[in-house]
Amino acid sequence: MTSRTQPATAGEYAGEQAPGEPPYHHTGGSPAGGVTSGHQGHSLGELQETTRRIAANVERVLVGKPDVVRVALVTLLAEGHLLVEDVPGVGKTSLAKALARSIDCTVSRIQFTPDLLPSDVTGVSIYNRQTGGFEFRPGPVFANIVVGDEINRASPKTQSALLECMEEQQVTVDTSTYRLDDPFMVIATQNPIEMEGTYALPEAQRDRFTTRVSIGYPDQQAELAMVDEHSGHNPLADLEPVSDAATVGRLIRTVRGVHMAPEVRRYAVELAATTRQVPEIRLGASPRATLQLVRAARAQAALSGRDYVVPDDLHAVAIPVLAHRLVLTTEAHAARRSATDVVRAVLNRVAVPQGAPAGGANGQVRR
Repeated sequence: MTSRTQPATAGEYAGEQAPGEPPYHHTGGSPAGGVTSGHQGHSLGELQETTRRIAANVERVLVGKPDVVRVALVTLLAEGHLLVEDVPGVGKTSLAKALARSIDCTVSRIQFTPDLLPSDVTGVSIYNRQTGGFEFRPGPVFANIVVGDEINRASPKTQSALLECMEEQQVTVDTSTYRLDDPFMVIATQNPIEMEGTYALPEAQRDRFTTRVSIGYPDQQAELAMVDEHSGHNPLADLEPVSDAATVGRLIRTVRGVHMAPEVRRYAVELAATTRQVPEIRLGASPRATLQLVRAARAQAALSGRDYVVPDDLHAVAIPVLAHRLVLTTEAHAARRSATDVVRAVLNRVAVPQGAPAGGANGQVRR
């Protein structure tokens, strides 16, 4: 995505960037998270190589959708959760399972149905006749990656079983609290809410998903390649892990150390705050959304090989992070405006911060 080049007002963001340095680049000390620049460069190299292998693995299953795979990787590195929403048959579950199998870690799958109970997700305390006491039997949520298939087929009561898990990475059953594995990620799929037998996710549930992505139909060339390669066998059966949980943990710590300049942080806050002021939006982005927007932008920067965030990183993740959280007014629906349209309007409305010219000495603005 290309940065817009509106000039900053007099004195705005002035003096925060040393001449001859790329804008928003960390110029002294250690980046946030305490990672030194030399170690950060080495870590970014490992991050790019590892994510390249994971992406190639996933793209063996999900053909012709590199942008969707990148959003999934951004979500993983941002310590978030991914919601995949689309019509049946486009590869939602295949994406989730391929990402899970590409990492050598504990994986569980939950098929959400109308008769599923919260205890089927979190676990239950069972009476042990031999000991005369209750013992906890963990549910499928106790894994590094939890694949929730068709989450909106379950009742809101069962959907709410994931609220504590996704926000606090723990489960409370009776009077006991149990920590979940680290790293922990929920990849949930859902059908569009207009389809029969679905329950719309509550706002609190949607807000816990860092990003939402729609896969869409493949183009004819990608669909032909899929038919040629997948008609004889299931590529998921041959998928082998290309990373592990310990490596993913290191990559997440690398992303935490990506530098974000004060003006870029203010820009992220302004984007979220503007969604609360647009007349077409009844419920804007929450402070949690702002935090996850920042985390996703750091992951996007790291995937691009940078140890600092630029506004383009926020632009790249704004729609996946913000659109599913917004509740539009009745008038906006009547005018056939989508949340994606509104987020694009917000990006055009909020002025992009300008530091020193990108490229330093030549004074050219980097695009």
